[in-house]
Amino acid sequence: MSSSSSFALPEVPPGLPIGSGWATDVESAPIVFPYDGSVVAQAPVGSVAHAQAALEAGLAAVRPVGKLSSASRRAILLDVERELAANEEQFVDLLVAETGKTRSDCAVEFSRTLFTWAATAEEVSHLHGETVPLDLQASGAGMVGFWQRKPIGLVIGVAGFNGPLLLASHKIAPAIAAGCPVICKPAPATPLATLWLADIVRRAAATHGAPPEIVQIVTGDAEVGRTLVTDPRVGAVSFTGSAAVGHQIARDAAPRKTLLELGSNAALVVDVDADLDKAADAVLRGGFYFNGQACIAVQRVIVCAPVVDDFVSRLSARIGELTVGDPREPGTRVAPLINEASTRRVLTWIEEAEQAGAKVLHGGRVVDRTIEPTILLDVPESANAWCEEIFAPVVAIRSVPDLPSALEAVNRSRYGLHASVFTRSLATAFAAIEELEVGGVVINEVPGFRSDIMPYGGVKDSGIGREGPRFAIEELTVTRMAIIRPE
Repeated sequence: MSSSSSFALPEVPPGLPIGSGWATDVESAPIVFPYDGSVVAQAPVGSVAHAQAALEAGLAAVRPVGKLSSASRRAILLDVERELAANEEQFVDLLVAETGKTRSDCAVEFSRTLFTWAATAEEVSHLHGETVPLDLQASGAGMVGFWQRKPIGLVIGVAGFNGPLLLASHKIAPAIAAGCPVICKPAPATPLATLWLADIVRRAAATHGAPPEIVQIVTGDAEVGRTLVTDPRVGAVSFTGSAAVGHQIARDAAPRKTLLELGSNAALVVDVDADLDKAADAVLRGGFYFNGQACIAVQRVIVCAPVVDDFVSRLSARIGELTVGDPREPGTRVAPLINEASTRRVLTWIEEAEQAGAKVLHGGRVVDRTIEPTILLDVPESANAWCEEIFAPVVAIRSVPDLPSALEAVNRSRYGLHASVFTRSLATAFAAIEELEVGGVVINEVPGFRSDIMPYGGVKDSGIGREGPRFAIEELTVTRMAIIRPE
């Protein structure tokens, strides 16, 4: 990557890590700092031909990577974690530059990335099978049976722009732990940190006798992605991004295994007995981090009618705490979206909601190139700002008569990733855990809470499969049954 701005960029080989080296016969495109539009770097852009070359190299690496010892795979993962940690400040700077997220949000992403690599390394020791009592049936008398987990083959990982280093790590690290080579396609707007990560992985792999093809990166347009995910020789496709694109990938990739971590319009329910200050604080923390560009950011706030006025008053009194501005400044909480097209779309959705009867209690306009933190009240369920994923610093509030109505309102969405409920009642908490149709139910905390070791994923249009080191490794392996009749 070549620098075009004042941002300090890492020393990474030019081109794309494809095959045993770096392909330099690539085009280039500018990576833009969302805050002021300045060019951060000229990044390599791959083609269908590069995708095809990466596929051939990755398929040739399936057997040698699959034969790496557990000790070697674990050592590679730990070496990557140590090298990342040694470059923390520069990685955080790079994430700010290419994503436009605030420095505090990028520091959180980096910290979670370190944890993910370390946690994945520890899961290598847990990758094993078990015996099967075949003699439970008469036909199995005298026979020995056991199963093992084997690598699924070449993995294609497609990551989103909002957490490029972390999302790529949740695909690359489990693939290595499972014994699978991986080709990662980062989002076109944010490839820089992923390219640096790949260089670190390849150098760690070389130290432990693994082929460089253990990880490859191919950037490019949708046709490049389609080339990768439709190859019939691929073992699995892991995608993080929008529901529409994820559904198309599932169709294109069939019948190969697909893991889809898709969008959502995460709900936060406020029951009549909730601590309203803590609920309001959760909306402020959970609705506007990553500039609202997070699939489990608070979008829908569903409040039981007896406390809605009090809750809205407390939230409105504190919304001014969210400082808008330059993401490089330590105090900034909300900065511009990834590009102007996203900003225009969100402003249109706000205007449509207002025309349909919603009230703009705060925000709804652009300040310093940034959509001001926005609170909408009484948003119709048919409005895009309620029923679709807004992916912006916008929170929509509706009141309902009681808790059963609130849970029903959560479930009426076509999405089902995470939801949270604020309550003092243990019975209510367990009712929510039982009734909500989502991948994760969070009690008295933001729906955006995610520990990187837990099973993470959704239901309905929010996807299929689970991330988190243990669970992703299981997804990227297949059981092989051994059946022996001793002579």
